[in-house]
Amino acid sequence: MDSKKIDSTRIGLLLAICLIIVGCSENQPEERLPVETTYNTSLNVQQVMNLVLEPASDILWDSAGWVMDAAGYEDLYPTTDEGWEYVRAQAAVVVEAGNMLALPGRAEDEDAWMIYSQGLSEAGILAMAAAGAQNEEDFFQAGAQLYSVCTACHQAYSPDINTRFADSTAD
Repeated sequence: MDSKKIDSTRIGLLLAICLIIVGCSENQPEERLPVETTYNTSLNVQQVMNLVLEPASDILWDSAGWVMDAAGYEDLYPTTDEGWEYVRAQAAVVVEAGNMLALPGRAEDEDAWMIYSQGLSEAGILAMAAAGAQNEEDFFQAGAQLYSVCTACHQAYSPDINTRFADSTAD
């Protein structure tokens, strides 16, 4: 037999064996070790509320609806594309504030607190969509949903907040 023919036969046989081995082996993903995630939660819940959530929420509430006073009727909705983009950005802050309040180290519990945190984010998403579409009615309704979530959470976790404006001189 010719030596060239033997070499090509050996190479072919070797390739066939390699293909069989590769084809029969299980393709298992590389096992990854869990990575411990840490979050900087040096701001406490009250600071997140006062410095992040409340200012953004106030801007949303002050930018929806109307007022009637001695000066007359005034629409509160943005009147420019830039104004709508501004309230849309504040709605994004509300979305992320919901996420911040759900972080380990801030979450009060894994039950209602998480539902309220998610509710904040959902109301913020609705406000972002409404602001993006410049839809006044949907924007107003998103603000109402945000107010409902805030009020329910305060009733559950800090009832004194809801009564801080009550007239203390009333009998």
